[in-house]
Amino acid sequence: MRYVFSAMMLCCMVFFCVHVQADDQPKNEAAFQDYVKGLKSEAIDRGYDKTWLEKLLKEVTFRPTVVKADNNQPEKKITLDSYLATRVPDWKVDQAVAMFDEHRALLEKIGRDYAVQPRFIVALWGNESNFGKIQGKHDVLSALASLAFEGRREALFKKQFFAALQILEEGHVEKARFVGSWAGAMGQSQFMPTSFLTYAVDYNGDGKKDIWGTPADVFASIANFLHSEGWKSDYTWGRQVTLHENYIGEHAGLKTFDSLQTWQSRGVRRYDGSDLPQADIKASLIMPDGLDGRVYLVYNNFHTLMKWNRSTYFGVSVGYLSDRIKKGH
Repeated sequence: MRYVFSAMMLCCMVFFCVHVQADDQPKNEAAFQDYVKGLKSEAIDRGYDKTWLEKLLKEVTFRPTVVKADNNQPEKKITLDSYLATRVPDWKVDQAVAMFDEHRALLEKIGRDYAVQPRFIVALWGNESNFGKIQGKHDVLSALASLAFEGRREALFKKQFFAALQILEEGHVEKARFVGSWAGAMGQSQFMPTSFLTYAVDYNGDGKKDIWGTPADVFASIANFLHSEGWKSDYTWGRQVTLHENYIGEHAGLKTFDSLQTWQSRGVRRYDGSDLPQADIKASLIMPDGLDGRVYLVYNNFHTLMKWNRSTYFGVSVGYLSDRIKKGH
């Protein structure tokens, strides 16, 4: 199973803290530049042009703020209700509907080409970068090299670093525009470099997979990910449900995938208390905040969203925003 790496996914992983002290910076910078020399040697062994690399890597610098951001990821537990209030406020819904209407013709064409409902493309776009407004301002190569140098996940970030070199060598983006989050997630879709190489699309045919500034490429890249990872355009993502007094609870969780009739027999009902639909579809029952919180039956498409980001909160927020786009408010 492949996962798309995004800034949010990395922020959901909690690690122990290693603080970079100001007094250590000169030593770290010198050691970092030695580390970059090693990256350059490895890149040359991989076939990259030495002169091109020297010019490119001359601008790579150690970014202690990036390492600090990685080490100090938030641990505070929030509820799904509070998460949705911050991730999908009414103003974002209004913007999502406006963006859907503005790009409707293009979105519908891409939706047909990739068999993905356009409202889900817009929902992911809005969740990842606020419709392209928040893409990050960190130099991607410096951020990735700094995180690899820090050492706890060196193999992961070295892999991303070399993927980033490939993106630049292929000419998809100018070095000056090659910016992203502190974790190296890029563009309006917030793809990590390896995800870019796997899913990014040159939809307008100009020779560049421009997820930074070309809406056609952004939308098609999001759609290509969903399509590649098993999205079914005949179905939605899920529905909020309630539990009847005779609910049998040991089957909850994404690993259980049963028919609606089976869930009906276990005491699951529509949100209004009525029976579940008589539809030939399988679903999982999730309770992100336990029995006292919101409860959902989620379908195959939600499992696909879990490949984008393993947070059930994130998946529900995308589904929730897509539903509100469908309603028009």
